[in-house]
Amino acid sequence: MKRLLLSGIVLVIYVLVVVTTQVFSTNTGRIKGKVIDKKTKDPVAFVVVQIKGTSMGAQANQNGEYLIINVPPGKHELCATLTGWNTVCVVELSVNANATTVQDFSLEESIVETEAQIVVATRDLLKAQVGVVQEYGSIHFRGGSSNEVTYVVDGSVSPAHGGNTPPNGEPVDAMFFKSYGTNPFISTDDDHLSTFAIDCDNASYTMTRAYLNDDNLPPEEAVRVEEFVNNFKYAYEFPHDRAFDVEMEGAPSRFGNGYQLLKIGVVGKKIRAENRKDANLTFVVDVSGSMDEDNRLGLVRRSLRMLVDQLTPRDKVGIVVYGSNAWVVLEPTSIRDKAQIIRAIEQLVPQGSTNAEEGIRMGYEMANRNFNANSINRIILCSDGVANVGRTSAEEFLKFIKGYADKGITLSAIGFGMGNYNDVLMEKLGDKGNGHYAYVDSWEESQRVFMENLTGMLQVIARDVKIQVDFDPNVVERYRLLGYENRDVADDKFRDDKEDGGEIGSGHTVTALYEIKLKDGARGDLGTVYIRHKNPDSFEVSEIAERIGANMFKTSFELGSVDFRLAAAGAEFAEIMRASFWAKDSKLSDVLSVVRNIEQEESNDQVIELMNLIAKADKLRTEKAKSLIPEPLGMGE
Repeated sequence: MKRLLLSGIVLVIYVLVVVTTQVFSTNTGRIKGKVIDKKTKDPVAFVVVQIKGTSMGAQANQNGEYLIINVPPGKHELCATLTGWNTVCVVELSVNANATTVQDFSLEESIVETEAQIVVATRDLLKAQVGVVQEYGSIHFRGGSSNEVTYVVDGSVSPAHGGNTPPNGEPVDAMFFKSYGTNPFISTDDDHLSTFAIDCDNASYTMTRAYLNDDNLPPEEAVRVEEFVNNFKYAYEFPHDRAFDVEMEGAPSRFGNGYQLLKIGVVGKKIRAENRKDANLTFVVDVSGSMDEDNRLGLVRRSLRMLVDQLTPRDKVGIVVYGSNAWVVLEPTSIRDKAQIIRAIEQLVPQGSTNAEEGIRMGYEMANRNFNANSINRIILCSDGVANVGRTSAEEFLKFIKGYADKGITLSAIGFGMGNYNDVLMEKLGDKGNGHYAYVDSWEESQRVFMENLTGMLQVIARDVKIQVDFDPNVVERYRLLGYENRDVADDKFRDDKEDGGEIGSGHTVTALYEIKLKDGARGDLGTVYIRHKNPDSFEVSEIAERIGANMFKTSFELGSVDFRLAAAGAEFAEIMRASFWAKDSKLSDVLSVVRNIEQEESNDQVIELMNLIAKADKLRTEKAKSLIPEPLGMGE
């Protein structure tokens, strides 16, 4: 027995030795140290300490301490960088395997910009280069930081910004949109089912507003009809005893002669703020050089501070940022330590190129480490969406997101900036991240996104929501869904619960419009609206059905409710702006007339804004048309 016990002890000791040897024989070392103010000797927080020429580094904590692990043995150049302070580098710092090298830094505040390298270039040469943008008659560059290369263009100095990979998988660096076509009219004899995933985004409307307010017409492909329709608040009644209610209204179309217009409103139940789940939030912030504007990173900082002010002591916030590389600024921290979170937000400064993939991946890893099945687990991405380092196309980003989304880690993609912006990537991230997509063009819009319905932004009430409208072929001759082209779902996938749908937050509403041609002399209900969705916690599937009653239709457009006419005007505005075939004979002046009548009945900010935007768009389109008319012979130079 003693011999057996002794053998067991020897075996345990042997296993411990082997395991210990394997753990510490990693052939890598570590670097740690502290960063202090050279003058006051106080610790300096948020300093980025990085091994030059690599992505290996760390950020100093509140005590000025940093730690870099898994460093290959050998000689390295280590640099400590913080905007507003002189950069200090240590050359040929020795690192040994299975050992820790200690390297402290003393930094001085800088009042002089780092000397820049000056390169003289011609305007024509620069136009052809990746990273150079020509827009509104000027040339500018994206990414980078204050100590990167500066170019002199025709006598003026502009900062050159980083990245050596064509951004977003494209050969140029500017504004990125994608056209998804325009839905046609469909005969019910061919297909009486219309199926799509739900969507309550409004980014396209906000971006169009930004273009028009800057006296520019938006690109046609930037306009998505459903996001114009869903920009407006409608007077829907929120359900109490189920996840959704459906509200419908119809009338003869004001803009489609001989057609009926059907408005379908899907209304999600509203959860009181005090009843929402605890939230584990991960802010992923683009701090690349392209964000170096007050309406970009400056607005991001103000927006995140505002969001933090709405949170409760039960919530947590972590922060990941990315420029040329990604790093953790703040590990998940309770709102009880709000001051620490705010300090971390205030320290966000632009630097480097745009390695969005690494930043988003690191954000998901942080969210996954702190995942709580009983809480909201949400990533809030703030970016201009322009990626130019690492893998840069939307499809490449989406591959690793699905697993996290299925687990319950959702993503809100919040876009900032104009001039370098990737609408394609941001929309797909919000969609595939099972969250939503918004675009912020002003402080007022930031308040709407981050404050007005914070619970709706954070807490999902239904997942994989899909709508199917079954039109009765005996009553409806043909129909056309206005918008939702990139949300189409195959009819036979409606009840396939593996098929991805949309996500709806607390108190969110979704509105869809159909133009319908009735059969001559047809009477009776027009069909049925089905909504299918999953419970966000149990994943139990539910389906509701509502008949499209003939009695829901008014006899004239003017008898329709204010909400009905506002939705119709918003949709037609978008149809004209995106040059839809079905609006080729429409005039913005007619749309403006409808909105003016609404304003006389029920004046509010959203109606007045729409009226002003339509008038501005009409003026710009008229000016553009005049500029395209050739001058008579003998009149030019």
